[in-house]
Formats: sequence, structure tokens, C-alpha cells
Amino acid sequence: MIVGVLKEIKIAEKRVSMTPAGVISMIRNGHDVLVEKAAGEGAGYPDSEYVAAGATIVDTAAGIYQKSDMVMHVKEPQPSEYDMIREGQIVFTYLHLAADEQQTHALIKSKSVAIAYETIEKDNGSLPLLVPMSEVAGRMATQEAAKYIEMPQGGMGILLGGVTGVAPGTVVVIGGGVVGINAAKMACGLGAKVYVLDTNLERLAYLDDVMPANCFPVMSNPTVLRDLVKEADVVIGAVLVAGAKAPKLLTRDMLKEMKKGAVIVDVAIDQGGCFETSRATTHDDPTYEIDGIIHYCVANMPGAVARTSARALTNATLPYAVEIANKGWKKAMQENMEIRLGANVVNGAVTYKAVAEAFDLDYTPIDTFL
Repeated sequence: MIVGVLKEIKIAEKRVSMTPAGVISMIRNGHDVLVEKAAGEGAGYPDSEYVAAGATIVDTAAGIYQKSDMVMHVKEPQPSEYDMIREGQIVFTYLHLAADEQQTHALIKSKSVAIAYETIEKDNGSLPLLVPMSEVAGRMATQEAAKYIEMPQGGMGILLGGVTGVAPGTVVVIGGGVVGINAAKMACGLGAKVYVLDTNLERLAYLDDVMPANCFPVMSNPTVLRDLVKEADVVIGAVLVAGAKAPKLLTRDMLKEMKKGAVIVDVAIDQGGCFETSRATTHDDPTYEIDGIIHYCVANMPGAVARTSARALTNATLPYAVEIANKGWKKAMQENMEIRLGANVVNGAVTYKAVAEAFDLDYTPIDTFL
């Protein structure tokens, strides 16, 4: 199979979907790898390293799409790429279709095989290709919040860890999954008072067992959330419903009751956001203010730490990419349920139920094509 690695074109996105080490592994499995010119430079991998690994450098994205059986991205295809996607071509990347109707219709029109990193799922319900970027995003959420709560950034001027004789800041993390626990770990490490809200008692028991004494796992409901955000200096939205649009948990009314100069970070923005007032921002223009509350809603947070992210992402995605390349998408899906669950749009049909429901589209089970 010919596998194409595309250069990211989303604003300030420096990650790359495959490192040179990944190229070596793919070639050892008998496949050819094409890499778009300068695709890895932002993550510290010059073209020369890809050539040394055995890849062929292609000048343009159009050339990659034209020649490749499977194309790999980090972020979803952008509008300028829609018409390049060929019928039957495998598109393997983060898609987040339930929050992107335009892209959904473009992939339907292309009749490609769109496999989403974020809906590949293990038997235990974990999402292995979301985990590495969720770890990065969770840790970055606290890091960014600590920066934007400083007065020069428009914040209230709180040091999250406090100092001797001065109480620490309060951080509320909504969601106790991978993003939430990593955000909470960072906040706890800074010395903040941290509340982690979740609706799963088993998860709360686990958090209670593993987190430090300044972390307080709490059963979430609208009343509890409303009370805690009034105390919060920082609120981090870390809610995920796999493949579906995120629920709006922090409402505009709650926002009005928060401290002026508080910071909210919506890590769920890729899936539409879990705050009612969220809208996607970029690394070039990351924040905006509503009702005196600073919103940080960057849709590709891990792109700011591209070197770490590219390595972590390749570690997670490469085994699946190799399996798809070795077997072809049909056999890979027949033999591996995890990959089958990644199928979002195939041959012009929506094959992931939550995406179909998001836009009132017909749903076609992937088994129809297998």
C-alpha cells in the first residue's frame, strides 16, 4: 500500500501524523511512504530524516492525495482538501465529525473510507488513539489556565498554588477521564485546591484512591456544578461522549455567577465544546472574554507542543495504521473490532451512529460493507 503523510495546514498546527521512526516501521512491513514536503519540520523532523528513513518527499498535498491509497493527518481535512480526496481512498486521522457538518458532507460526497482516530475503541471502552493527545491536552489545560489567570493576560491575578499565609486557587475539573485526571494532576502539583466532577461512582472511587489530598472527587449534577463554579478561579471542561457532540454543561447563567477574571478552558471544543459560550479559537488568538470570564477554547491544544505530541501520537496510531495497510481496510475491520468502530463515513454512507444522529442523516452499519 502507498501511505501518504500530509502536512498540517490548520492554523499554528505543528504536529505530524508519523515520525521517521514510524516510516521505518511502515516500510519494513512492505509499504511505500510518501511525505509532503516540510510536513515534519514543525515537530523537529526535517525532510532529510524522512528520506533517510526511506520515505519519498512529495511537493504538494495534491500529489499526496493523488498517489496514496491511505492518507494520514493529525487534524481533520480542511476545506481546501475536500476535493482532493478520492473515491475509495482511506483517510485516517482525527475527524470529530459530530461537530463538523461541512466536513461530514464532504466525506460523504468523496465516497472515501474515513476512519477516525477518536472512535477506535477497545473492549473496555477506552479510546487508545485519544489517550496520548488527551494526556497532553489535560496537562496543557492547567498550564494555559495558570498563564491566563495572570493579570497581564487579563486574569484576576491568582497564583494557583498560593503562598505561605495565602490560600491557593480553586480549580474545578468537569470530567474525570484521561483529560480530567491529567488536568487535575497538574493543578494539584501546583498546589491548587482541585475538585474533579464525574457521574461514575467507580471512577470517583479510583480518583479518590490515586489523587493527592488536595484533590476532591465529587459526584456531578447541575446543582453541584453551579455551586462549585461560583468558587472557581479556573474551570476545565474535560467531558467526552465518544464520537458524539459534547453536552453543554456550563451554561451562560452559571457564567454570570462566576468570579470576574476567572478562566475557563474547554478541552471538549473539538466535539463542539461543553460550555454554552464556547467557540473554537486558535493558538494565534486563543482567548476571548464573555461576562468578565476568560475563555480558552483552542481546538488543537497539543499542537503547541508538537515534538512531544508527534511522538506520542505515532506510538499510538502506528500499530493500527500498519494493520490497515497490511490487510486493507475491509479485512482489518473484519478482524479487528477496534478498527471497525473507527469507521465514520464509508463509500458515501455514514457508518457511525452518533454522527448520523448529530445531523439527522441516514445511518448505515459498517457491517453492510464487510
